[in-house]
Amino acid sequence: MASSSSSAASTPAAASVALALAALYLIWGSTYLAIRFALEGGFPPFLLGGIRFLVAGGLLYAVLRWRGVAAPTRPQWRNLLVMGVLLLLMGNGMVNFGEQTVSSGMTAVIVSSSALWMGVFAALRGHRPNRMEWLGLAIGFLGVLWLSAGGSLAGTPGGLAALLVASLAWSFGSIWSRGRDLPPPFMAAAGQMLCGGLAMSLLGAGLGERFHGLPTAHAIGAFWYLVVLGSLAGFSAYIWLLHHVRPALATSYAYVNPAIAVVLGAALAHEHFGPRELAAMAVILLGVVAITLAKIGNAKA
Repeated sequence: MASSSSSAASTPAAASVALALAALYLIWGSTYLAIRFALEGGFPPFLLGGIRFLVAGGLLYAVLRWRGVAAPTRPQWRNLLVMGVLLLLMGNGMVNFGEQTVSSGMTAVIVSSSALWMGVFAALRGHRPNRMEWLGLAIGFLGVLWLSAGGSLAGTPGGLAALLVASLAWSFGSIWSRGRDLPPPFMAAAGQMLCGGLAMSLLGAGLGERFHGLPTAHAIGAFWYLVVLGSLAGFSAYIWLLHHVRPALATSYAYVNPAIAVVLGAALAHEHFGPRELAAMAVILLGVVAITLAKIGNAKA
């Protein structure tokens, strides 16, 4: 499979799509809290992401090559580098940076706007969401705004700005990738993690990030959770979805992740939420249902 356009032409099984979405919904919803624990335990923000993706990308790349998957071509490496910078350096890296001063719940809320931005960028490229998808996006975004209202999940202006940059870069990179010359999905994920991890490590070193002692055991556990589940499972599932389903469905995780992040933040990190947050989460899930129904309708059309 030489490009994402060829892979996108095949129709994946509904069970495969459901499994990949479940990985994004559940795993990525929990990574915000894992990032917070890793940062609090001694990991600098960009080195955290750089080491995480170099390890995960290196492991995945080695396994794929051992199984006989062809290495990316030189043009494919160039595309993977662009995606690694947009999705990982500017996307995940700015999330790590923002979470130094923003709660994990609010981080997930801000990042969830990526689904809306992706719809905008897709429309600019001529891939316009249908009415049902726009309705789902609108409902989900209203739920996100409702969830973010109030002071219990607030953060500093600098941290919130970093998260907005992360959302824009992630959305643009995801749409930019569609139709590019890329290797098969899992090799594409490995290549992006290697390129993005290297870029994040270089930026962190250039900014003077250093480890001031050994991270805590809690932070190391959170780091390996990010490597194994957040990167190897979650990021690979996301790249696979980008190759096989419409952008609105691939990014529907962004409306579920805030609910999961807020619940985990309250349960494990004493981040507060109440009836308003629960009602907002229900609205978010309604938006995801609308997007999913639109996907089913398109498949039958």
